[in-house]
Amino acid sequence: MTHINRRTFLAATTAASASSLLPGAAFAQSNEMVVGTWGGTFGDLLKVNVDEAIMEPAGYSILQEISGPVPRRTKLISERMQRRGSMDAALLADFDMHAAAKIGALEELDAGSVENYDNILPFLKKKHSVPLIYSAHAIVYRKDLITTPPASIAELWNPKYKGKIGLSDFLYTSNMAYSAIHNGGTLSDFEGAEKGVQEWRDLDVQLLPSTEAVGNALASGDIWMTIISAARGYSWSQSGIDLGWVIPEEGAFPAVYEAGVPLNARNTEGGMTYMNALLQPAAQKAFAEKMGYLPTVTNGEISPELESLIGFSEAEQNRLWQPDLDFIMENQATMLDTWNRVLKG
Repeated sequence: MTHINRRTFLAATTAASASSLLPGAAFAQSNEMVVGTWGGTFGDLLKVNVDEAIMEPAGYSILQEISGPVPRRTKLISERMQRRGSMDAALLADFDMHAAAKIGALEELDAGSVENYDNILPFLKKKHSVPLIYSAHAIVYRKDLITTPPASIAELWNPKYKGKIGLSDFLYTSNMAYSAIHNGGTLSDFEGAEKGVQEWRDLDVQLLPSTEAVGNALASGDIWMTIISAARGYSWSQSGIDLGWVIPEEGAFPAVYEAGVPLNARNTEGGMTYMNALLQPAAQKAFAEKMGYLPTVTNGEISPELESLIGFSEAEQNRLWQPDLDFIMENQATMLDTWNRVLKG
């Protein structure tokens, strides 16, 4: 498989060295900064390939503030009126970052503040955030237990999988998007989403507290199918789990994760340096090789063999949905309330 967008925009450029992250960055001494992020495998990768490999040699000391996306988004938004916030860089899904940008909680970025900004793939470039990784929230399943690939999202509600479907609590937005599409809704109204969530409850869906918990449940056979990034399906399959993933015929929710610098960051320069570090080819290659996420920059080269495993064909690319980020921003609290009330009530 070939990822058409990435190949279309690919251009030959020279990788920037750690010492050229930002003018003067190499002279920083014990420059502390706080990064709000996920933990687990992703947090470990950040620590090794960004914090230790790029930021520390440039003179920065990184503290990871690990939390789920909901409290991190809430903190970013609620702290915007304070003189100084608690994070110097915040990592979130694209729709969460969109909400923060809309209310003026983030610094504006450009090539003057983030040297690698111009290397960002055009379809991922934004003014208030940088894309650190991307894939798609696909159907990931146990190939040895489900021998016919689930071509339609309807398989996520198939009664024969009662008790064997697992969903990440973190991914309630994309899970509800699937539910809406299954019930005749759109990405601008989510009509029917609650009906689909109720049907999941009736099928004894397993609600799992983290991405790692989803992986463990797939490995043990406690669940056979889930909605999660194709990248995760790839990385878990590399650990020995017999997994497959599909972009169903109805399409799939994009998985784009971004980083931004709070407008009231205590260390704005450090935050900008971190944005640049995330886009370094070496970091992007590590995200691809270790987790299966596609590079977000034109100089983020990966091998053709790896791209054939983690990329999307032209047909798959064309089936990816285009979320209405304004709708999600305006209705996210309601969606979360529905999700919690139906599945946890």
